[in-house]
Amino acid sequence: MNTQVSFQPGSLVSARGREWIVLPQSDNDTLHLRPLGAAEDDATLIYLPIEPQPVTPASFPWPTVAEASNHAAGQLLRDALQLKLRTGAGPFRSFGNIAVEPRAYQLVPLLMALKQEVVRLLIADDVGIGKTIEAALIVRELVDRGEISRLTVLCPPHLCEQWQRELQQRFHIHAVVVRSSTAARLERGLPANQSVFEACPFTVVSLDYIKSDRRRDEFQRACPECVIVDEAHTCTFSGQGRQQRYTLLKGLAENPDRHLILLTATPHSGDEEAFFNLLGLLHPSFRELKDAAAGSRQPLREQLARHFVQRRRPDIEEWQDRQVFPERLTAEITYQLTGAWGVLFEEVLSYARTLVERAEGQGALRQRMSWWAALALLRCISSSPAAAVNALRTRLAGGSLDTPEEQAQGLEEAEAQGRERVLDGADDDLSTQDIEPAACTEDSQLLSELIAKAEALAGPAQDPKLKRLLEHLAELTAAGFQPVVFCRYIATAHYVADALRKAHKNHLVQAITGEFAASEREAAVDAMGEAEKRILVATDCLSEGVNLQNLFTEVVHYDLSWNPTRHEQREGRVDRFGQKAREVRTTMLYGRDNPVDGAVLHVILRKAESIRKELGVLVPMPDDEGRLTQALVGAVLLRQGRLATTSSQRALDFGAPALEIETAWQSARERASRNRTLFAQRRLKPEDVLPEWRKTLAVLGGEDDVERFVRRAATRLGAPLEAVTNAKAAHWKLHIGSLHAAALRERLGG
Repeated sequence: MNTQVSFQPGSLVSARGREWIVLPQSDNDTLHLRPLGAAEDDATLIYLPIEPQPVTPASFPWPTVAEASNHAAGQLLRDALQLKLRTGAGPFRSFGNIAVEPRAYQLVPLLMALKQEVVRLLIADDVGIGKTIEAALIVRELVDRGEISRLTVLCPPHLCEQWQRELQQRFHIHAVVVRSSTAARLERGLPANQSVFEACPFTVVSLDYIKSDRRRDEFQRACPECVIVDEAHTCTFSGQGRQQRYTLLKGLAENPDRHLILLTATPHSGDEEAFFNLLGLLHPSFRELKDAAAGSRQPLREQLARHFVQRRRPDIEEWQDRQVFPERLTAEITYQLTGAWGVLFEEVLSYARTLVERAEGQGALRQRMSWWAALALLRCISSSPAAAVNALRTRLAGGSLDTPEEQAQGLEEAEAQGRERVLDGADDDLSTQDIEPAACTEDSQLLSELIAKAEALAGPAQDPKLKRLLEHLAELTAAGFQPVVFCRYIATAHYVADALRKAHKNHLVQAITGEFAASEREAAVDAMGEAEKRILVATDCLSEGVNLQNLFTEVVHYDLSWNPTRHEQREGRVDRFGQKAREVRTTMLYGRDNPVDGAVLHVILRKAESIRKELGVLVPMPDDEGRLTQALVGAVLLRQGRLATTSSQRALDFGAPALEIETAWQSARERASRNRTLFAQRRLKPEDVLPEWRKTLAVLGGEDDVERFVRRAATRLGAPLEAVTNAKAAHWKLHIGSLHAAALRERLGG
């Protein structure tokens, strides 16, 4: 019988005639072992009480003079030993299992997590700082320490594939996506009493799929011991769907042993109750901060500081790493509604006004349909002739609903579709619906004439907006920038892309819209990396979920978003962690005398930007289901006469709606300022992290050490690396067939 000896993870032991490495899952009775020099797939178990021979610490004979080789071989051995230390040396055990070198500031959430017996953390860093990497680092470390064996990521549907890709490519965590389209396949063949969350240790789950009562109860029963929640602020708002999400998370958080990592760039979206609900998921007592007296607030604030990290871009500068983020240069360019295009704009504006006035005194459904049709026309005519034509041709549904029940249901559907296709969504649910909204309520000669005029004005010769874009992109591409042009609607994206293909024949021009499935969007973007010169035209289906920093360096807002958060999301696809360019540019294009652009620009977008510069954080639009935005654009719509001339739009008066939005912005600014003061935590400082981090890098090696080792090892094994450089990135190609060792060829080739 074996005399039991305790071995720490990472120890080298001798058993069954060979050497092994002790893995983190081991305990006093069972050793999880991996053969020395082998992969994780070759791991095995040894149950110590019945092992016939004792397991002992491994020992190796000293080298002899006869075994001495040359300097190159010695350095190869030294590099191999150094890189092997990543699996167990230093304060972190996960560095041997990640394919990314984290920046020092990204270790702060990890260090905070390792100080907690049960990890409860809210990471609220700015867009593009690297919240995904920070959360995945924590999970990878917990896995490698043996503290968790299962993980679920809960996220909005459009982010599922991104999470799956990041976990696999950068952290070697192979997760499956669980949503309506995959659940049946994953559950096929499982025993009746086994959940997919028990059969699959690592899962990425759509919040919309799991929030229903039936699925929620099953998930809570089989939920893994560690959960990441992305876009966590979307789970604490009012409304049926969001209430279901909150009920789900509240149930998960009630298990005191469950690790919970919450991610959001906007923890406070204007709803005080929702914000403190979010904090309450970390610990129920944090919800009491909302009404806590001054005397009892300080202890809670100090406790919260151990669970809440929120940093802005300027906060990262103190980490002495000038290579993290590029410099963002912003610009505005304008066009003027001139000639036939200006006449058409006025005619469409007049027609939209007539739709609203004509519906007065009719039923609620007819009034709201006419209202949304009018707003759709304003939105689409400001976008492009192609979008305007599609809106004018698409008939609004609901005209044949007769019973009160049908009328009520039709009204609800009209409101939902109007908010989705005309507005840009609430900040907790930014719409990615890029189909042109319907605006046709009748067949008339006027309608046919408007369609014909819009079709005739397509192209840069007649369209001043498109002409200005082409001029701007000519300057950008000549300077070496790779642009992304964001449009609101599918028709506009194709319209712009067609014009760019004619103007930039030496560029690859690709339009990516909601017509593509999520996986197809990613593949289409990746394919553009093969081209040296490229221009991407996209709708907001790419403003979240697909990172563009490896291929693009400029963002152009061809269509102004009516929600400032959407602008930040667009720009954050390019200006984010991992961007190699030292300078990126962003450009807003708007009509100098377009009243719709003027209202959105001055009352919404510029106010949001001024608050962001003042406070250093993005404050979401204080708008209840688009009510204020509708009122603002309605003021533009219903005012008689030409609203703007070539004079500055700053002189425009948008009336009571603008004053109401100003009041709402001021209230949101004050709340954000108050909360940043209230929850400013005693965060880890660079001097607390940088010295040890630099020592760790010196011991474990960095990217240069890895490259040197792989190149020299490949050469020694008979397969020198081939340098490959294309527009996407420079990399090395290994010709596996040339390797001397058959076993190595088999492992790398399989």
